[in-house]
Amino acid sequence: MRTTTWQPRHETPEPLEANDVAITIGGTIIWAVLFVVQLPFYGWYSDHGHAWWIWCCAAGAALGVVGIVYTRRRRDAIRRSHQRESGPAADQG
Repeated sequence: MRTTTWQPRHETPEPLEANDVAITIGGTIIWAVLFVVQLPFYGWYSDHGHAWWIWCCAAGAALGVVGIVYTRRRRDAIRRSHQRESGPAADQG
């Protein structure tokens, strides 16, 4: 019995960098707006067994704040790493 091993034809490309902080802020704003918009209707949601929708939006906004802190720290760490890699020669030039 012959087994074949799959070999890639090309090297794996570098991952694309996105503005993670802006994306996280945008998502957090959406969750917060959804929470605020639904809040006046809490009674209706509660009567129909859907109050968890409101709290899901609140949790999304709260986790979004954690995500903003995380992505900002990650972005700053990446920038510091790139500055260390470029060395003092890049600062002089």
